[in-house]
Amino acid sequence: MELDEVIITRAIFEEYSKTFLDYTDIDVALVGGGPANLVAAKYLAEAGAKVAIYEQKLSLGGGMWAGGMMFPRIVVQEEACHILDDFGIRYKEYQPGYYVANSVESVGKLIAGATSAGAEVFNLVSFEDVMIRENDRVTGIVINWGPVTAQRLHVDPLMIRTKLVIDGTGHDAVVCNTILRKIPNAKIGELGMLGEKPMWSEVGERLAVDATQEIYPGLIVTGMAANAATRAPRMGPVFGGMLLSGEKAAKLALDRLKEL
Repeated sequence: MELDEVIITRAIFEEYSKTFLDYTDIDVALVGGGPANLVAAKYLAEAGAKVAIYEQKLSLGGGMWAGGMMFPRIVVQEEACHILDDFGIRYKEYQPGYYVANSVESVGKLIAGATSAGAEVFNLVSFEDVMIRENDRVTGIVINWGPVTAQRLHVDPLMIRTKLVIDGTGHDAVVCNTILRKIPNAKIGELGMLGEKPMWSEVGERLAVDATQEIYPGLIVTGMAANAATRAPRMGPVFGGMLLSGEKAAKLALDRLKEL
């Protein structure tokens, strides 16, 4: 067949535009495309929620791609192996309780699992702000193109209405920081301050799950953002806590959606 470049252009623009418009009003907006949010997105979409991931970079997966110090392997503890099974990620036992997986395969299958379940991905789209309503409840996010944000161009953003937001932006906890900066007297977590503690894998892994919660009305934190929001330690290239945190975030969101 002969190819028409204009048809190609129209196909891309029209199909993306339809999807973008359809996702201006959703159930859950997941900010950040790291492993915790990819897990949450799959379980939410499988349960019938209308969910979208917003990632400012070109690729999803956060820091999982590079494994530990660019050795493309990750460690997952036994408690989280059922999530690897759900995504079809291969792994092998290294020592009792310690399992090793290929980091590249892991990211690829996390992305495939989330999108195949029905989660929509908007990459190269950055988070700028939250929308709030009565009692300062988060009811949406403000977005712009990632390159616009990176170049600090003065371009007005657009808005997405959502019932819940999940902050999965990693160490920076961007959504939480925005709330603290912009909403007078806002308090995130019991300490009312952000920032993770130094490395302590055992405690950091456990607290990543414990800290996964609705930390502000309409806002759930997951993964390293949960650690940063509760002053918990970081944990390094062991990812069981991240995966379990994403699973818990999905369960919390589904419970809250029933109430809204």
